[in-house]
Order: sequence, then C-alpha cells, then structure tokens
Amino acid sequence: MSAPDGSPVGTERSIGQLFASATSDLSALVHDEIALAKAQLKNDVKRGATSGGAFSLAGAVLVFSLPMLNFALAYGIRTWSHWNLAVCFLLSFAANVLVAGLLALIGVVFAKKAKKGRGPQKVAASVKQSAGVLQKAKPHPRPELPENRGPAAIEAVARSSS
Repeated sequence: MSAPDGSPVGTERSIGQLFASATSDLSALVHDEIALAKAQLKNDVKRGATSGGAFSLAGAVLVFSLPMLNFALAYGIRTWSHWNLAVCFLLSFAANVLVAGLLALIGVVFAKKAKKGRGPQKVAASVKQSAGVLQKAKPHPRPELPENRGPAAIEAVARSSS
C-alpha cells in the first residue's frame, strides 16, 4: 500500500515532498474551481439566451401577427356580435397586446433568474478564501538551539512536530 504521492505508508515524508504534494493539491483545486466557474457561467448564459429569445419572440409576435390577426379577429367579432367594426378592431388589438405581454413576462422571469445566477462570483470568493488560508500557512520558525544540543535532539524535535 502506498500514499497518494507514491511513497510507502508509514514512512516519513520530507518537507520537499509535503510541499510538492500541497502544490499539486492546490493546482488541482484551482483547476476544479475554474471548471466549476465555467459550468456556472455556461448555465447563466443559457438563461440569458432563453430570456433574449422570449423577448425576441414577443416582439416578433406583436409585429408579424398584428395585421393578419387584427383583421381576422375583428371580422370574426363583427360577425358574432354585430358591433361596430372599429370596436372589433380594438378588441383584436387588445388580444394581441395581451399575448405579447405574457411572452414579455416570461422573458422578465428568465432575465431575473439569469441575473441572480452569481456562479462565477461564488467561485471567485472560494478561490480567494483558499488563497487566504494558504497565505497564512507559514512554517513555524525554529527557536535557536543551545550549544549543548546536537543533531539527535534536532531530529527528535522535527519528528515530534510533524
């Protein structure tokens, strides 16, 4: 059995090995957080595109359907109710505005969802927090050793502190 860095379990790892392991773990963390930011940004862009599509569709419905629908609906109302033709055209226009308003409302809902999506900001805050923790992780300074302590005492201190 071996540790993640390939060294056998139960053996002491050097400071260099620990530092290399920490560096590779930090690199992996940064890459994963970048991938998360990309995924969240992709989701926000998708919501924004849906919102833009809904607004475009609302405009297209209003522009292209008004002439044909107004005439068909106005003459249909006239045939059914025998009201004045001007009133029938106003009712036809009001129905088209209602449909366009509903489509615009859908666009507003999706635009608010896209605006609320703060995925990359969350990831950036997480990266800053990770960097802050790592900046504070400094090695503890070793006190000056008295002259009567030799290398054996230094090794004992190093083993007990790790």
